[in-house]
Amino acid sequence: MSLYELPKIELPKVKQPKLKSSKSLKKPKKHFFWFVILTIFISSVFGFLAGTISGSYFYLEVKDYLSKLNIELPEVKTTIEKEYIPQTTREEYIIKAVKDISPAVVSIVITKDLPIFEEYYISPFEEFLGPEFRIPQYRQKGTEKKEIGGGTGFIVSEEGMILTNKHVISDTEADYTVFTNDGKNYPAEVLARDPVQDLAIIKIDREKIVNDQGGFTLKLFPVVKFGDSENLQIGQTVIAIGNALGEFRNTVSVGVVSGLGRTITASGGGLVETIEDVIQTDAAINKGNSGGPILNLKGEVVGINTAMVQGAQSIGFAIPINKAKKDIEQVKTLGKIVYPFLGVRYVLITENIQKENKLSVSYGAWIIKEDQGEAAIYPDSAAEKAGLKENDIILEFNNEKITLENSLAKIIMKYNPGDEIVLKILRGEEEKIIQATLGERSG
Repeated sequence: MSLYELPKIELPKVKQPKLKSSKSLKKPKKHFFWFVILTIFISSVFGFLAGTISGSYFYLEVKDYLSKLNIELPEVKTTIEKEYIPQTTREEYIIKAVKDISPAVVSIVITKDLPIFEEYYISPFEEFLGPEFRIPQYRQKGTEKKEIGGGTGFIVSEEGMILTNKHVISDTEADYTVFTNDGKNYPAEVLARDPVQDLAIIKIDREKIVNDQGGFTLKLFPVVKFGDSENLQIGQTVIAIGNALGEFRNTVSVGVVSGLGRTITASGGGLVETIEDVIQTDAAINKGNSGGPILNLKGEVVGINTAMVQGAQSIGFAIPINKAKKDIEQVKTLGKIVYPFLGVRYVLITENIQKENKLSVSYGAWIIKEDQGEAAIYPDSAAEKAGLKENDIILEFNNEKITLENSLAKIIMKYNPGDEIVLKILRGEEEKIIQATLGERSG
């Protein structure tokens, strides 16, 4: 045997007695197993109950004893799952603003009676080609009211006045229905269309609430709160709400003020117009959002959605609410929207326009005809009565210099019909001072 091998030990074989297997011997083992399981379970239950009762008892006893020594035990707190709590102050403001304003934001559905056409066939050459040769023809068979578009608005008076875009309700032959946030709908009446800005005001009637005595009161509508659009700053958070795509009502999007004082040329509803001094935002504005509010984090309306850039992402525009406040007050008091009106067609002079046309100044409003050949001076207007002529350049309006940033349209908005103003103009090489009384333009 090698020194590195362990000795092998053989144990003597012990003869084991054989046990007979029978069903009567197996059952006791099975019963014993379940007996052990049941014992453990019962012990656990009683142990838990005993621990809870004794723990509570001793906790109260110890607490009572320590209270005599002016020592307080910490309270045992139970954690209960609560509803979602906003994680940031900004998020709280957004949620609250949307909740507060939503009842006053409405969807506007546009419907119109459209002709129904049916197809029929005639055989003009039946004599030569037989009745099999037929030509399709179409004829009108009545009309059918169909939905042709949608937009957004918001309630600005408890009596049911709603502010929206002019291009939303531009079709004078269409019908307009307002859907409120609680699912009710109301036929709308157009009160006024702004002749200058993309704004309009419509109205819905209040519901009658009948009491037990048979009398009734008129239900008041929820209204928005106005902010001050003059205080907006680039980078400020804003919230847009609207009837996106005319299908998803009260859709909310959030962004920032991307720019202020923009000038755009917008088209929609058959209108093409230049809109000055608008707010640019990256909050998503989709088709159907037109006329909806732009809010600050206080839940105040600071703008009205009006346009988006086709083919771009997150470039939308809104009219400052301060421009609409005057419209609302005029409709309440006068029943219409009026503007001071000078009565000239013009272009604002830039350095390029100055060079191309060899003008002597690089600023001002140059009175010229439009491409369609319409007169540069409106007949019977304040401009005509004051003696203004085509090719005159208006340099100043009541001592305010007219520039791209301070346009004639922006300056004249500060005045009212009937106001007397003083113009400094350039006629040829000669400067002149002309007095005029502003006329009225209404919508």
